[in-house]
Amino acid sequence: MRHGTAAVLLAFALSCGESTGLPGGSDLVIGPDVWVPPECDRSAIAAYPTAADLLEDPAGPPASPPRAPADQQALFEAVVRAVSDDYVDPAFNGVDWPGIVASHRARVGAGMETETFYADLRDMISELGDEHSYFSSPGEVQAEQAALAGQNDFVGFGVYMLPLLEKDRAAVIAVLPGSPAERGGLAQHDAIVALNGFPLVAGGKSHPERLRGPECTGAVLTIQSPGQAPRELTMVRQRFSVPLPVYDRQVPTADGSRIGYVLLPTFLDSTVPQQLRDALGRFGPLDALIVDNRVNGGGSSRVLEPVLGLFASGTMGHFASRDGTRPLEIAADPIEDSQTVPLVVLIDEGTVSYGEIFAGVLQDIGRALLAGRTTLGNVEALHGFEFTDGSELWLAGERFVPLHSTDDWEATGIVPDAEAHADWDTFTFESDPVIAAALGLLGHS
Repeated sequence: MRHGTAAVLLAFALSCGESTGLPGGSDLVIGPDVWVPPECDRSAIAAYPTAADLLEDPAGPPASPPRAPADQQALFEAVVRAVSDDYVDPAFNGVDWPGIVASHRARVGAGMETETFYADLRDMISELGDEHSYFSSPGEVQAEQAALAGQNDFVGFGVYMLPLLEKDRAAVIAVLPGSPAERGGLAQHDAIVALNGFPLVAGGKSHPERLRGPECTGAVLTIQSPGQAPRELTMVRQRFSVPLPVYDRQVPTADGSRIGYVLLPTFLDSTVPQQLRDALGRFGPLDALIVDNRVNGGGSSRVLEPVLGLFASGTMGHFASRDGTRPLEIAADPIEDSQTVPLVVLIDEGTVSYGEIFAGVLQDIGRALLAGRTTLGNVEALHGFEFTDGSELWLAGERFVPLHSTDDWEATGIVPDAEAHADWDTFTFESDPVIAAALGLLGHS
């Protein structure tokens, strides 16, 4: 199962001093309290972005090589065959798949410019209506691969962000240790409203490229902590080569219980299982554990399965395709008391795909309770098809069936045992209402 983490951004932040022009005639002041990376010259920190930088739209995916009409028709038929033979639902979700194919085949046969052709294939797959399957042109495949590589190697401020599209801001999920963001005073649940006066999120669209930029450039970030007035922080960008962080800490409790907390940001990053093992080892024996899965947009079974193995083992359900079923078998990999410690998993609408399956199976086998908000229901495994032109089709080829529950998770989503929700920028770790609900399920306070 492949699912992007587009709802989550990586960026890096740092603080600076000296002056350079900012939009509107203001200066970027690198004062003595601003931390500057040792590789940067404090006297030569340029502001980025400026108004001139924003005149150019961020580069889209690279243009795909031109395709001759015969090549377009051959690729079109290959995509149609893949869907007709492999799509998880032989009834195609009730849509008129033959009619859809006929309509698009006529357009392709009439001749199309290359990018229009790829857009037409993308539209055809979206008409299946599962909100999971997708087609990518060769240029889009290159951009996706570069974006995935850039999650671990990029220039920025060192924060893990969640765009809040309805609120025109982005909230801090985690801050990398030692980063410009941490040194500048950013904390989990802070909101970034603007960068050099330009919005980071506006009109239902996020602008992560404004956080990124050339190494040793600076910016003034407008920050708002929960319940506080906005403030400004000056930071300088730094290069990072790190995995997505698994954030861990102990939950403060009134009764003195040792309750651990870990944030799982994704199942796309292959370092997540070992990071989680390391966190569990640092905790040692616990009275309970809370696993925050609220922003986990899914990823790879090669990450899901070892993470599940830290908490449970055995058959946990199966994946069903048109050709049969295959079990989800998990081998135990205990760290300290991880196989038996009382467990609550936090979920929300940002929990998607393998993120949903992770929470759902632990609840279904009685290993964990869930707190948060019902997920949207997207538990199909995607099968990948790579074509000779470099384009790719990711197609819903299997649906997960839980071991005990008779619910169709694709329809119902994963339903928590305790309902709780608040926007990420409205609370601190200590006042998180979903963590409070988890403590209630665990019998602690």
